[in-house]
Amino acid sequence: MSEILSQAEIDALLAALTQEEKKDSKEPLASIFHNEQDSLLHGSNKKTTVKVYDFRRPSKFSKEQLHTIQAIHENFCRLAGTYLSAYLRIATQLTVVSVEQITYEEVINSLQNPSIVSVLSSKPLNGNVLLDINPAIGFVMLDRLLGGPGESVEKARNLTDIEQVVLQKLITSLLGYYSEAWSNVFKIDFTLESQESNPQFVQIVSPSEMVVLIGIEARIGQQTGMLSICIPYLTLEPIIGRLNAHIWYGTSRKETDVEYLQKLKNKLQKINVNISVRLGEGTISIKELLEVEVGDIIKLDTKSDELVRLYIGQTPKFLGLPGTIGSRLGVRIVRVIEEGEDSL
Repeated sequence: MSEILSQAEIDALLAALTQEEKKDSKEPLASIFHNEQDSLLHGSNKKTTVKVYDFRRPSKFSKEQLHTIQAIHENFCRLAGTYLSAYLRIATQLTVVSVEQITYEEVINSLQNPSIVSVLSSKPLNGNVLLDINPAIGFVMLDRLLGGPGESVEKARNLTDIEQVVLQKLITSLLGYYSEAWSNVFKIDFTLESQESNPQFVQIVSPSEMVVLIGIEARIGQQTGMLSICIPYLTLEPIIGRLNAHIWYGTSRKETDVEYLQKLKNKLQKINVNISVRLGEGTISIKELLEVEVGDIIKLDTKSDELVRLYIGQTPKFLGLPGTIGSRLGVRIVRVIEEGEDSL
């Protein structure tokens, strides 16, 4: 018997297959109509629900997982806000304003160019996290760190080498608090890997991959701006099961107000502050100022035996007597300046 089918035999098989498919397809369709008719006649409350599925933007994170991620970042905002207030010496508040899952391409297209984009490693997880600091608030931080009042720039620009080093030090400190915020769910060591000014050059995952984007509003003094944290699903996939309310609230520390204040006090005690002594003040005319030469003596309004003011930052806090300690100048504290007191 020949193993090769003739054309007539092939046509016969195809015809039989087509008839069988038509026969099978009629049964489910008839069954569907029969069930619908039966439910209408007997008053069944059963409803057929249809859920839209977007193949271009598939949902990777559940609502509970997004709520847990929001709780983690609200904790981070509390820790980082306290640190920045002391470090920048100005009132700073961080607030989570949005948590959404979108594609990485949408994230990159939404970021300003130039911007301050940092790529973070997340050991022991495999994958990176993206931190974007909008220039509107990034330059406010830099201005404070470099001794300014905390003003932003009119037009966004790339960071200078010095500005980049200064800001990297600040970001490294913030990442310590970010790791602490995640510790209730999983211990992750976030470290700064690289920095870019053009978001288009940062490709931590493919453009179509789903990520969770956390929007944080930063208010420093009177200035406001946005911080954005982008975490790919692929990075969180190994611990996605731990992103639930039970683990978050079950492992979070139940700190009392006294414990929290003590913890805050310990952190504040490690921060360095600038102190200065103002020996005195005086006035001279413009003519005298123009004639000042090396060796001239300018008379101040402070007497030689009078107390001088010692400043913490820009605030007068103590009165003291100037003197020397070995080969260095010093001041002996005499009393504290009370709030609202005209010290001298």
